[in-house]
Amino acid sequence: MTQSTLIIGAGGVAQVVAHKCAQNNDILGDIHIASRTISKCEAIIENVREKGAMKEDRRIQPHQVDARDSAAVADLIRATKADIVINVGSAFVNMYVLDACIETGAAYIDTAIHEEPDKICETPPWYANYEWKKRDLCAEKGVTAILGAGFDPGVVNAFARHAIDEYMDEVASIDIVDINAGSHGKYFATNFDPEINFREFTGVVYYWEDGQWKETEMFASGRDWDLPIVGTQRAYQSGHDEVHSLAVNYPEADVRFWMGFGERYITVFTVLKNLGLLSEHPVTTAEGQEVVPLKVVKACLPDPSSLAPNYTGKTCIGDLVKGTKDGKPAEVFVYNVADHKEAYEEVGSQGISYTAGVPPVAAAILISQGDWDAKTMKNVEEMDPKPFFTVLDRIGLPTRVLEGGLGGTDKAWNG
Repeated sequence: MTQSTLIIGAGGVAQVVAHKCAQNNDILGDIHIASRTISKCEAIIENVREKGAMKEDRRIQPHQVDARDSAAVADLIRATKADIVINVGSAFVNMYVLDACIETGAAYIDTAIHEEPDKICETPPWYANYEWKKRDLCAEKGVTAILGAGFDPGVVNAFARHAIDEYMDEVASIDIVDINAGSHGKYFATNFDPEINFREFTGVVYYWEDGQWKETEMFASGRDWDLPIVGTQRAYQSGHDEVHSLAVNYPEADVRFWMGFGERYITVFTVLKNLGLLSEHPVTTAEGQEVVPLKVVKACLPDPSSLAPNYTGKTCIGDLVKGTKDGKPAEVFVYNVADHKEAYEEVGSQGISYTAGVPPVAAAILISQGDWDAKTMKNVEEMDPKPFFTVLDRIGLPTRVLEGGLGGTDKAWNG
């Protein structure tokens, strides 16, 4: 059993992670939650206790830390005797937390690629600019680092691996489709950190096709997808983390990511972008005050965690994978459907946070049990997906399969 698990971050996803760690603290041990603002950690702990989430009577404690201070994070890992660190803080802190784990020997899990505040859409594959530079050091020191272990990236990477392993001799394409058919009741809001959300869509959309990186613009390529439960939904080709590892691990496949957007989101986003309000570069006001427009917009929008109480509807996220089997065309859609209201009732967070927060806890459980204790750095598609699906099924995100692709035979995943 893991002695203790350290959670970095105290937003909506961290709240889900804390609940799921508490529900599995017979495996994950004591729980420690750290953020720059300790009151946020305390609020999460209060919610965990109110929901009666603790499986065993073990410690759950808050801590204050600047996650961009690797030495401070390393000191906290030692002080809490953490075996596993689940990093669900801002993507800006990944490399600092990873360095602390390498120094201390703790296992590392994150849910997104590292970013630098002044850079957007760097040369692909993005992982090669940051985390992968530490891969050899992780192997040398025997440190397990599981990258991109949220839902997308994360579970969708495992969906791709499963579809290829079980249904194909050769893979031709991987199309990841992310649809949120829910409603939060606000005029405009983002489902997770607005700064990170907008940065995903303001730069070049990179995708992998015909064995090379290609580029398009946001909202330039859209299509309707007829999906289980949520029905026909419009989605647009977008840049996203998982494309950058799947394209390297499956270079023979075209790899694209599609995300659903409503007309209001597109309209507001376009106006903000055209006015320069989504820029990450500082500007000076008439009063001489220097501000970053993107951070001002973030401060004006609702906190994503505040959306949860009134959120209704469902999400559908999955992979449509095409290839050949025994010389014949093969197609499969591997997916999950989550419910916003059910997520809120269980852990006090909306469905987007739920789908992002459950998978890193499943990864932590697999590391603790030895299944995923790789002693090196891995992306999710490089790990056996079957134990991952088994744990996800048990803790709240069941996997389903449409054999024959969209419109095919629907069944629960059966390990």
